[in-house]
Amino acid sequence: MATYGYYRLVAAVPPIRVADVPGNTEAIVNAAHDAADLGAHAVLFPEMSLTGYTCGDLFFQPTLQRAALSGLKSFAERTAELSCVFITTIPLVVQDALYNVAVVLQRGQVRGLVPKSVLPNYREFYDRRQFRPASDLRARHVELPGFGEVPIGTDLLFSDGEGLVFGVEICEDLWSVLPPSSRLALLGARVIFNPCASTEMAGKAHYRRQLVTQQSGTCLCAYALASAGVGESSQDVVYSGHALIAENGRIAAESERFSRSTTLTCADVDVERLSAARMSESSYNENRLPREWQDVRMIDLSPLPEECDLRFARLQKRPFLPSPAQTEERCEDILNIQATGLAKRMEHTGAKSLVLGVSGGLDSSLALLVCARACEQLSMDPSCIRAITMPGFGTTDRTHDNAVRLAQLVGASLVEVDIRDACMKEFDHLGFDPSQRTTTYENVQARERTQILMNMANMHRGLVVGTGDLSEIALGWSTYNGDHMSMYAVNCSIPKTLIRCLIAHVGRSSSPDLADVLQDIIDTPVSPELLPPSDDGTVEQKTEGLLGPYDLHDFFLYHFIKYGASPQKLLELARRVWNHDYDEETIQRTLGTFLHRFFAQQYKRSCVPDGPKVGTISLSPRGDWRMPSDASSRVWG
Repeated sequence: MATYGYYRLVAAVPPIRVADVPGNTEAIVNAAHDAADLGAHAVLFPEMSLTGYTCGDLFFQPTLQRAALSGLKSFAERTAELSCVFITTIPLVVQDALYNVAVVLQRGQVRGLVPKSVLPNYREFYDRRQFRPASDLRARHVELPGFGEVPIGTDLLFSDGEGLVFGVEICEDLWSVLPPSSRLALLGARVIFNPCASTEMAGKAHYRRQLVTQQSGTCLCAYALASAGVGESSQDVVYSGHALIAENGRIAAESERFSRSTTLTCADVDVERLSAARMSESSYNENRLPREWQDVRMIDLSPLPEECDLRFARLQKRPFLPSPAQTEERCEDILNIQATGLAKRMEHTGAKSLVLGVSGGLDSSLALLVCARACEQLSMDPSCIRAITMPGFGTTDRTHDNAVRLAQLVGASLVEVDIRDACMKEFDHLGFDPSQRTTTYENVQARERTQILMNMANMHRGLVVGTGDLSEIALGWSTYNGDHMSMYAVNCSIPKTLIRCLIAHVGRSSSPDLADVLQDIIDTPVSPELLPPSDDGTVEQKTEGLLGPYDLHDFFLYHFIKYGASPQKLLELARRVWNHDYDEETIQRTLGTFLHRFFAQQYKRSCVPDGPKVGTISLSPRGDWRMPSDASSRVWG
């Protein structure tokens, strides 16, 4: 079985010469062995890689047809000791008609043949001059010289019995209105292979890339395309050897074009993740095929290589963060979603002010920036924002000063309420010794702050804006009916790692003074500041020292919620991504903390305030996540 559902796909484009079958056979045999040495599970070659795609009327020549079969047999014999799967195409005569047929080989045997469905016959293409479409084929099996009886048809899927199920379509099939891959995906294919011969023109590579990416997203599959290279005839057109592998709407690997030597484009794709996405992240299972399209023949493959070291996996350290090229646009989208949700709530309730506690930490700083943007959308003066700083027993000068400066710079009305005396009175009422630094000591402060915010909102016809983020919600890192509660929670689907990114984005377009404050807030250690600081006034209570790094928690949260990754898989992925940053003990301990707290703290998530969803993951009990508060974590270790 492949490593945690990962399979290595290779799109191989060797150099070829038109109609030189022996030379081309040698080239693809060499490429096959090179790909196998890289640990490939499946290797895709371009369309007509044994003969060349641009043979024209030479395809009618029995000599070339026999040479192609001979080359195929030679390739099969010389790769028989390899356990990976190979896909290429050949010209094949069936019942006195010529077909462009994809060949699926493994262990020296042809497992199946898939004819091309859509034959381009416009401008530079004239496939129908030589070939017949799959719809003309009546046979379900053919006698393939040297291989015996082999299944043929567009209804074939291939499976290793462990998770890999793939189908094949050929070149123009993808460009059609109803690509065969859509049907194959609905029949269970998690990977689609496309041996292709796409001509190169200015701008076409971009369109080809979009097409492959979009189809992989539409079908929730991995899609590999290998296109004919520069060895094809340049009589009227040129071929670039473009190879692409996409996974559920994103490019996982791409070749350089116009190479004159063999290129091997590799990607480790997670078919387990694709299956999970089909079950819980889309309407995939709501699609219904016409009855005549529902028949499928599943072809069993021999065991594939067991190991996949994930070196070609596209694993992001911080999966919630946008790519560098998209950072500015994505951050603007997120901030506008947050602000628009808050503005709508203000309009609906007739609120005249916004009330929030500002601590000088990441979460409250982002919430204050969102409040300012909501006021801007509503053409309201930012002074209607009541930014309340509430120094307690753990407040440091650094965070207090940053909270004050930030409120002033955005134009909010700053209010300071020292909670220490009120908390001491509450301790006295409870008969609690404040020298005992227990959760009572901490939570009295959190609930005192929430009480002040709620009462202040009543005084000023306002809404209390919640500041807690997605990472804290996942871990239950909040005081029940304290910072757990608000009237609208603008950060509820923003993880901690993304908050830093959003604040930095605002800083880049702000005045120097505001940018300096925001940068210092980003640099401040994350802390609830409920325990007294050290003697030198620095933060003593550091959240990541207690819970583990938020980098790891957000990584676990993403893969656990979005794709249902098992604890073993979470651990293995984290090891491979974070091994240079965190030691094994830290990774294991943080995973244990994440799983324990995620299950133990669900009761807090069952009664959280409204708030806007900004990404693909939310833990709102009204939308994305429904879980009983007393679910056991036992089977998750």
